[in-house]
Formats: sequence, structure tokens, C-alpha cells
Amino acid sequence: MQRLMLLLTLLGTPIWAHANEAAIRLDLTGNWVGLTALSLFLIAYLAVMGEEFSHLRKSKPVMLAAGLIWALIAWHYQSQGIPHAVEVALRHNLEEYAELMLFLIVAMTFINAMDERNVFEVLRSWLIHKGFSYRQLFWVTGWIAFFLSGLADNLTTALLMGAVVVAVGHENRKFVVLSCINVVVAANAGGAFSPFGDITTLMVWQKSISTPQGHIGFWTFFYLFIPALVNFIVPGIIMHLFVPNGSPESGGKLTQMKRGAPTVIALFIVTIALAVFFHGVLGLPPVMGMLTGMALLKFFAFYLRKTTSGRAQAHVSELGTPDAFDIYREVARSEWDTLFFFYGVVMCVGGLGFIGYLAILSESLYGGWGATNANIAIGVISALVDNIPVMFAVLTMQPDMSMGEWLLVTLTAGVGGSLLSIGSAAGVALMGQARGTYTFFAHLKWTPVIALGYAASIATHLLLNHQLF
Repeated sequence: MQRLMLLLTLLGTPIWAHANEAAIRLDLTGNWVGLTALSLFLIAYLAVMGEEFSHLRKSKPVMLAAGLIWALIAWHYQSQGIPHAVEVALRHNLEEYAELMLFLIVAMTFINAMDERNVFEVLRSWLIHKGFSYRQLFWVTGWIAFFLSGLADNLTTALLMGAVVVAVGHENRKFVVLSCINVVVAANAGGAFSPFGDITTLMVWQKSISTPQGHIGFWTFFYLFIPALVNFIVPGIIMHLFVPNGSPESGGKLTQMKRGAPTVIALFIVTIALAVFFHGVLGLPPVMGMLTGMALLKFFAFYLRKTTSGRAQAHVSELGTPDAFDIYREVARSEWDTLFFFYGVVMCVGGLGFIGYLAILSESLYGGWGATNANIAIGVISALVDNIPVMFAVLTMQPDMSMGEWLLVTLTAGVGGSLLSIGSAAGVALMGQARGTYTFFAHLKWTPVIALGYAASIATHLLLNHQLF
């Protein structure tokens, strides 16, 4: 018995040693390691902000910075005789990223599958064919962007609606500019009230935050529906007055959806329901529900491939438009640069948090300014810096806030990017799609109007959801 106890003690010693060591944190904020890490992140992010001019993919600098930051931290801890603390912290950050990445891969695969089945092309061709006036198109594309971004991401939504705007209004510069701004504002606002609409809301949902008012679950985000709607409508009403009268030329053929398109849409809705069920009922990460839904999509892809007729196969060889799609081709079409950019951001911010910079930032912002003022400032910062690192930094700091304050920072980080064209993926994408027409300065001219919507949405949230504070 004594030998058994001795053996268990010896086996358990490394585990306890690692656990105790993992709790050790060195304050490196004033050390050359911390200052070098901070400089690396700032240089990398300057490279990200200059992507439009340098054409250097945004994932490259942040991935390199992430590796160098953690290598510096690990080297310093090794020199201090604390070899395992950094490994534990790094694995924690990798786990958070793995959940986010797998979730996004599934969502992107469904969006790509619907795109391949012509779901979005049918919507685009219908809008062009319908013969709306410029002012009607201004609101139709805005409303579709607002609601569609709650299911799809704001980038896909902006590109789809931007294609419609450019196609029907290419001869009317003013219409294109105002409609693109409206689409960006609508897509960002629509993504703010749904866990699936934006990376920031997804991160907050997956973090499983608990507040004195309760747990922030899937349906909690819908408290932001009316504030987000106000954020979209206020600047939209003002810009509507400047949209030119008249109507563009309509016409063109209506596109048909490919076989199985309605089923793919239905499976996407089922997958969302599974994610909510796994998280809300079973207490499992929502990514498990997403991956289960992707399995259903893979079975359906197998069914389509097996039931493709010989005539359809001849059609494939003749026109190159397969009746059945390869699910892994849709996975391959995911925004891999964006996914690796998220990796770099998560690891860089995680490293700076491990060093101690986020604790200082949290104390300065939330301790000095108060939660409400800090959260409003977070939204303004997200117009200059991408909202993903900003929100991940807030989640890493974990300030002690009420449910209302967590929803406020979710709202501001989501819609604050609309203040500038470079503040969100939707704006950057449309600058490329409507190159030369919708530009940084064309958007900047309407920033005061967008700021009115930003302020109005915050006031609406504080007024309607005061019981959550």
C-alpha cells in the first residue's frame, strides 16, 4: 500500500508542479521583452492597415508577429527557470482559436455552398430585373443587407448587395456612393444583434460570459435588435434625401437556382439550430452543433453526386457546371487569409495579455473612465483598428460588467466600424468592388451622419435595456 501511495505521489508530482508553475506570471510590461513584443504587434498592425496599398495579405504580418512574441516570452521564462507556464497559456489561446476557426469554416462552407447553388445570384438577378427606382434600390439593398447579415456574415452580405448596386447604378456615381455606404452601415448593424452576424458577437457568445443579471446566451443578443435598427435607419433617412431621382434600366435574364439549393438553405438553418441546442441545452461549445450540421451537408452532397443523371453528367462535360458539388471544394473556398489573420490576432493579443499589457489597459479604461464610456470608446477605436483584436482584448481583460454593458460593447464594436470605410471588412470589400467610386474620402464625407446613427443606437440601448445595467 505504501509503495502504491509512493508511486501515485511520484506520478502526480509533475502535474502539480506544472499546475503551480502555470499560475506564475512575470510582469514584463517594463522589460525589454514586453516592449519588443508590443513594438512587433504595432508594426504588424500598421502593415495590416496598409494592405490596400501594399497588397500584402493581412494574415502574414500578424502570424509572424505572433510567433516572434511567444518565442520571446518563452525564451525569457526558460531563462528564469519557469519552462511550462508559457506552454499552458499558449495552449489556452490555441483552444479558443480552434473553436472560432472550426465554427467559421462551417459557416463559410455553407455560404459557399449556397453561392455555388446560385442562391445569391438568383437574388441579385431578381433585384436587377425588377425595375426599382434608385431610391427604392437604396432601401431594398439596405434592408436585405441588414437582415441577411444576421445569418450570413457582413462581408458576404456587403459583397452581394454591392454587386447589385454597381450593376444597376454604374452610370450614376452618387447613387453608387450613397448605396455602398448604406449597405456597409446596414450589414454592420445587422451583424451586431445576431451571434452569427459578426465575429465579435460570435466571440462573445462562445465565451459563455456570466453576469450578475445572468448568462449571455443566444437570445440575449436580440436585445440589440432595435438599437441596431436605429443605427441603420437614422443615417439612411438622411442619405435618402440626397439619393438621385429616376430609375436605372432594368432587364436581363432571371437566374435559376441549381438542384438542391432549397435543401442547402434548410440545412443551414438546421445547423444554426443545432449550434444553439448544443450550447444552450447540452452545455457544449456551439461549434459541436455546427460540425454536426456540416456532416448533414456532406451527406446531402454525397446524395447529389450519386443521383446526378447521365444527362446532367453530359451537361457537366459540355458546360463545366456540375449538377452536384464537391463539399471539399466549398471548404477550400473559405476565406483562409481571414482565418489565419484571426489566428495571428488571437495569439498576438493573447501574448500581450500574458505579458501584462491588457491588465494595464483594463485598469485605465474600465477603472478610470467607467464601463459605459470605455465601451463607447471601444466602438470609436474599432473604426481605426479592426474590431476583432479590439473585442478579443476586451474578452481577455474580462472586466467586471453587467449584461447591459457587455451588450453595449458588442454593439459599439460591431457598428463602430461603419464610421470609416476601413473600419470593417464590409467597407474594405466594397472599396475594392466599386473601385474609384466608393472610396475612403467618399465615405468620410458622410461620417458625421453615420456618427448620428452611432450615438442614437447607444442612446436607444441605454434607454430600452436599462434593466440590464
